[in-house]
Amino acid sequence: MNDHDGELGAIARRWFEAMRECGDEVRELLHDGCPNACFGDAAFGYVNVFTSHVNVGFFQGSALPDPARLLQGNGKFMRHVKLRPGEELDSAALSQLIAVAYSDIKSRVERG
Repeated sequence: MNDHDGELGAIARRWFEAMRECGDEVRELLHDGCPNACFGDAAFGYVNVFTSHVNVGFFQGSALPDPARLLQGNGKFMRHVKLRPGEELDSAALSQLIAVAYSDIKSRVERG
């Protein structure tokens, strides 16, 4: 993410920092050049920078409540929120998705 200057880099750093702040036990892992936020060894979210947008993604996104309808994708598990410079964003709703994704993976890991 530090290689990306400008608005896209700022967007990516902001939302990955939000994932880091979920708890003291959040670990960072770089996988295929993409930063992942993990609870122990279990990833719950990632941020990826593309040419014209940033994806804030969730590995168990299909199980997350999304009343603001931010999540995109139709895979079995993963979903993402696509962020573009200059476009409006419901920051509170994205913050809530991050918090819920963290809580979800934490409970999955603790339940075994």
